[in-house]
Order: sequence, then structure tokens, then C-alpha cells
Amino acid sequence: MTISVATEQDTFALRRCGRSVAGVLGVENQDQVRLATALSELGRDLLTATALTVEFAVTGGVPAVLQVTMRWQGGPGPSPDALGAVARLVQVRRGEGPAAEYLVVEQTLLTSGESLAGLMEGAREVLSAHGGSSASEDARAQTRDLIAALGESRAQREELQRLNEELGETNRGVMALYSELSQELEETNRGVVALYAELDEKSRQLREASEAKTRFWANVSHELRTPVNSVVGLAGLLLASGADRLDEDQRQQIGLIAASGSTLLTLVDELLDVAKAESGRLEPVWARVDLRALLAELRGTLGVRAGEGVTLSIADPTTVPGFVSDEVMLTRILRNLLSNALKFTERGTVTLDVALREGPDGEELVLTVADTGVGIPQEQQERVFEEFYQVRGAHQRGRSGTGLGLPYARRLTGLLGGTLTLTSSPGEGTRVVVRLPVPGPPVEEPPQRVAVLVSVDDDEAYRASVRPLLGELAERIVEVCEGGRAVETIRRERPDAVLLDLHMPDLDGYQVLAQLAADAELRAVPVVVITSASTAGLEHDRLVHARAVLEKATLRSHQLAAAFAAPARGNHPGGPAADGRSVR
Repeated sequence: MTISVATEQDTFALRRCGRSVAGVLGVENQDQVRLATALSELGRDLLTATALTVEFAVTGGVPAVLQVTMRWQGGPGPSPDALGAVARLVQVRRGEGPAAEYLVVEQTLLTSGESLAGLMEGAREVLSAHGGSSASEDARAQTRDLIAALGESRAQREELQRLNEELGETNRGVMALYSELSQELEETNRGVVALYAELDEKSRQLREASEAKTRFWANVSHELRTPVNSVVGLAGLLLASGADRLDEDQRQQIGLIAASGSTLLTLVDELLDVAKAESGRLEPVWARVDLRALLAELRGTLGVRAGEGVTLSIADPTTVPGFVSDEVMLTRILRNLLSNALKFTERGTVTLDVALREGPDGEELVLTVADTGVGIPQEQQERVFEEFYQVRGAHQRGRSGTGLGLPYARRLTGLLGGTLTLTSSPGEGTRVVVRLPVPGPPVEEPPQRVAVLVSVDDDEAYRASVRPLLGELAERIVEVCEGGRAVETIRRERPDAVLLDLHMPDLDGYQVLAQLAADAELRAVPVVVITSASTAGLEHDRLVHARAVLEKATLRSHQLAAAFAAPARGNHPGGPAADGRSVR
């Protein structure tokens, strides 16, 4: 609907119409006053214009908008001051059409849809019925509006003050809670720091205890190994050289001495290997393994341990192509598993089966040791892999052991890249499965035999025990029992290789090695150092001239062959292998 504004009286009516329409359309009271005031100011400023009309309309959309359009012709139009004052109250924009200029004042509405349509009809009735008003009536209306606005402003100020007080109280509570939580957190942090310090101290103590245990095992094993080696070697020599002079009882007694010494030596080696494995210094020596020969040796050595009523059955595999492993470790794994099975089987069978199967990562060699023995309770099947743990029960009586067999076997299996699993039922027996990768890491073929090899060692028993092994590598073996005569013998014989003991009473291996390295004619001779001591305590900077440092207890022909064929390392900053295994 459109109304005309030509006199001062019309501006009063425009104000009343604007507020009435806004009120009918659901505009809040303060916005009604702002709209009415803006229309009144613009109408009063445009009275000098020609043909001033005011159109009330509602646009659709969400949200709907009440638009009041003021059009005029001629005259200066609204002043900048009036437009600036109105813009602070409502949204206003100015435009120019083909016949007249115009201003549009907009007020957003809160209602829409069908309810808005009904309100618009009421707004039309208000505009149609609205009459003129006098200046005094308009002034009174403005005064009422001002009083109402002041009352609302005071109420809002009081409400704001109340909210500020509530917010302040809330902030004080939050700050108190924050302070309390901060104190608790700080106290907790102090406790955590103290706990970490205690854990660090406990960890340090555990590391020191573990290192002390490892050193104890290594030292005891080293001190035991030399005399045990001598006992085993001398017993073997006595049996070999005195066959005609010994009666049957004496040969049996010496055989028992040799067997007991071998058992003790095996235990010492296991203790030392466990210590090395815990310190990360035990590594496999990869070589091709004759599995048939290995199993035949186990069949011969363990067959006598089977008690009356127990049958030991070890498979004789025909096809295990290109199998590569550490022969010493594999032998110890199977010997421990079979010995354990024989010890706890009173009647029935102990079997070792061999099979090639496809695993998740390729072909696997599966070795299965099964027995019909006493079995292991379900709740203790994981504990048997703890070092020195033994299953409690009546079946343990009369069966000696250290509790190292199964943990040692599982540790060695892991070093070979395989897995060891156990299943058992009390009274029905135990089944242990070892899975190893096939064919394993590539291994070079050993070189040809050498013509002359010089062996320098003051231990006569050890020289005798290692003689057959050296015979596999050399056409002729020259033995030297004193370190002081080593260099002279090597200069005279000009050997293809030298096997040098590290610890000798007169001139030790360090000194002999230094003399060979200083002699231009002899420094090219390959030298392999052997020792029964732990390699962790060796002076490796004095062993850089050696091709390798090997342990006496685990010495094998393929190790020596590979070490003799290895390139010289005299100028290498790292020297020979620090882990006591052969340099490859």
C-alpha cells in the first residue's frame, strides 16, 4: 500500500503507520521504534521534494523483509546528515529510477509462510484505517516511546549487571577449580617424576644384575672349559692308545669319564651361549649342512640314552636340497629336544620326523620331536621356556637337569630365523615343532685343502682333540707347543695358514701376532686366532692382523676354511670379527 506525504502532519502519520505496521508483522518493540524514527526523519527531510510517496511492501524469501520505499521528484533530496543518522537505526539504500529518485528502508521479519500472509492482511487494515494525528499527539507518542525505550534500556542494564555478577561468580569458581586442579596435577607430576626416577634406578639395577650374571656365566664357563676339554681329550687319547693294555672294566670306566666330561662340556657351552645370546653377541655361522650325517650322529650318541621299553626313532631324510644353517646350533637344538623327550619318557616312543613344507614366506624345513612321556600341564607350557624353570611334580624325582634345555633351544631357533612351538597333554606326551627357512642365506663353497698348516697351542689335550679337524684342511700339520717358538717355526715352514692360541704362558698370541705383522716376509700368512675366553674382553685393536677370532668350543672345519680364505684385514679399522665368529 502507498501513502502520500506532503505536510508536516503527514510525517506524523508516517511515523505512526510505520510503527503500527511493524508491530502487526511481529517486529520487536525496539525495532518498531527505530523504524518509525527513521521514517519520520526521512519524511521531514524530504518535505521540500515534489510528489513524495511512501510504499509499504513485504518481500518473500527466508527470512521475509518489510520494505518501505520513499519516492520523490525534484528537490535536493535527503541530506547526508539525515541519511547517516537513519543508517545507524535501520538498513537503508538509495537509488534512482527513470521517473523519480527513491530510498528503501528494510526491516527483517521473524515470521514467514501462512502466518505471514495473515499478518500482512492485518497490516493493510491498519494502513487503511489509520488517520492523521496532530503534532501534540505525535509528541506525546514519541514521549511514550522514549519512556518505554528508557525503561527497556534500564531493564537490560540491570539484567546485564546481574549477568555480569553471575559471570564473575562463575569465573571465581572456575579459577578456584583451576587452582585446585593445577595443584593436584603438579602433585601428580611430582609423583610421576619420582616414579620414573625409581623405575630408572630399578632398570639400572636390573641391567647391572643381568650384566653381572652374564659375566659370571662367561667367566665360570671359561674357567671350566679348559680343564673339561683336557679331561675329554685325555680320556679319548687313553682309550685310543691303551686299547691293548686296558681290560673291559677300565675301558668302560674311561668311557664313562669321557661321556661325563662331554656332558659337562655341553652344559658349559650352553651356559656361555645363553650369556652371549642375552648380550646380543651370539650369531649363526651359516654353512651347508649335511642333515643326514647330523641325524645319524644324533642317532648314535642318543640311542644309548633310551631306557628299557623306550624306542628312539630318528628319520633318515633323502631330499633336503641346499639346506643352509648353523650346524652347531641345529645340533644343539635337536640334542636338547631329544634328550628332554628321552628323560621324561618311561615307556613308548621318542621320534624325530623331518619334512619339507610350504610356509608363509617360502619353503620350510619342519623338524618334529614327539614323545609318549609324562606331558606338561597347560598352565605351565609357557613357563618351561623360562631359564632354570622346571615343572614341579613327582615325575621330576630322579631326573636331573638345569632347566636350560627348552629356553636354550627356542633362543637358538630364533637366531636361525625359525620358530619353536610346543603342545602337550599330561599323561599323553609332548610334541615340539621346529620350523626353519630353506634354503637360508647363500654360502660360498670352502676352498681347497692347504699344503702346510702350523698349529700353535700350549694345551696338548686340545691339540690332540683338534688334530682330526685340521686334517680335513691340510696335507701336513706342524704343531708348536710354545709361543716363543712360533715365529721361528713359521719362518722355517712357510705355511699356507696358521692357527694361533691366544693365551699361552711364555709368549701369548697377541705378541706372536705382532711379530708376524712386523715381519715383511711373514705378514701375508693367514692367521686365525682361537681362544676359550669370552671374546667380549679381548683387546681387538691388537688383533687387526688376524683373519678371524674363533672360539675353541665351537670350532668347525668350514669356519676355518672360510676364515683362511678371507681377505687380509690388517688395515681395517674394525679389525677381526668382534663377536668371536669367523670373518666372512
